[in-house]
Amino acid sequence: MTVLIAGGGIGGLTLALSLHQIGVPAKVFESVVELKPLGVGINVLPHAVRELIELGLHDEINAAAVATKELAYFSKRGRPIWSEPRGLDAGYKWPQFSIHRGTLQQILLDAAIKRLGPENILTSHHLSGWTETPDGIRASFVDKASGKPAGDYDGAVLIAADGIHSAAREKLYPKEGPPIWNGRILWRGVTAAKAFLSGRTMIMAGHEMLKFVCYPISKEPDRDGNFKINWIAERHMPPTYRWRREDYNRTARLEEFLPWFTDWTFDWLDVPGLIRNCQHAFEYPLVDRDPIPQWTFGRVTLMGDAAHPMYPVGSNGASQAILDARVLTREILAHGPTNAALKAYEAERRPATTDLVLLNRRNGPEQVMQLVEERAPDGFNEVTDVLSRQELEDIAANYKRVAGFQVEGLNAKPPIVPQQRAI
Repeated sequence: MTVLIAGGGIGGLTLALSLHQIGVPAKVFESVVELKPLGVGINVLPHAVRELIELGLHDEINAAAVATKELAYFSKRGRPIWSEPRGLDAGYKWPQFSIHRGTLQQILLDAAIKRLGPENILTSHHLSGWTETPDGIRASFVDKASGKPAGDYDGAVLIAADGIHSAAREKLYPKEGPPIWNGRILWRGVTAAKAFLSGRTMIMAGHEMLKFVCYPISKEPDRDGNFKINWIAERHMPPTYRWRREDYNRTARLEEFLPWFTDWTFDWLDVPGLIRNCQHAFEYPLVDRDPIPQWTFGRVTLMGDAAHPMYPVGSNGASQAILDARVLTREILAHGPTNAALKAYEAERRPATTDLVLLNRRNGPEQVMQLVEERAPDGFNEVTDVLSRQELEDIAANYKRVAGFQVEGLNAKPPIVPQQRAI
């Protein structure tokens, strides 16, 4: 009955906790020697927050996160384009949370260790292969640091939640090659600074070629009255630029990108100040992969970034991995840890995430900023002189529909995993 999970990130840990919730044993294998709270800020959307609350994690996440009040888009001159309430302020039954990625992963890890036991969360175990057995599957692991075998483990199914560089996906699609870079680079950091706008606002400013995003990820100010402000600076690079392998831990050099934002000082936000005062920033080439025609092969399937890596547009990366975990759990509840469960999970999640990957390539809801830049590159007085109210509303509504978090529809739906146990 044991489900083997390759990958101890947000998706893999959510799956482990979900399986434990329905009484199915799971074992998590993570490549790194020690799981540390790395990364920068992320947003978790209401449909994913609902599922984390169903796992009994509301208090821990709520204590560490900011409940996002609104999302607002601005031009490169800081002029308002569009804003909309988010989370509870938008009428959802659940909040939208802004939180440090490492903090969320640590909350999930602590819960997994407590509930599953530390013996079921193994580090220094990198997936190297698998074979199907008469009763299930046998997965083999190596220690990446030493290259030595780390053991073989038997289970009912193997779930690859091992990220954009998934070892399982590489074996299933050996000719796929590296992730696809779209020519844009992200520089990401967290800066202690004063609150802006509502104090719980997520903003995006600029356009497709040059963009800045920021939002708070701490609820309480420090002794100087500053909050932790997560920010992302993005630029479409010239064809001659040689990008480096995507890695959240690659140290960024501020002098490489600060000059493009030196005049982005708005009356409500000091963009160059946020960048200049950041102690540790990271560089990340914007990459994804083409959707693939099949995730499930026998007793193995993919999930999260291993299945559908997407641009971080619309705050959907972590949220979709959480939804993967919950749908997969629901199907295992219905069919047991079998190929039938994996196929049912894929039948629901692969088309949905394929649409989202492709929509994110078209900038998702952020296309409103590009449309304004194209139609009024020298600025505007009123945004409705450039984009109609109907255009703005349609773009926002369409993204919610594709991503699966329309207010009325989500509020009316029950949680993904039913309370009654079927196995």
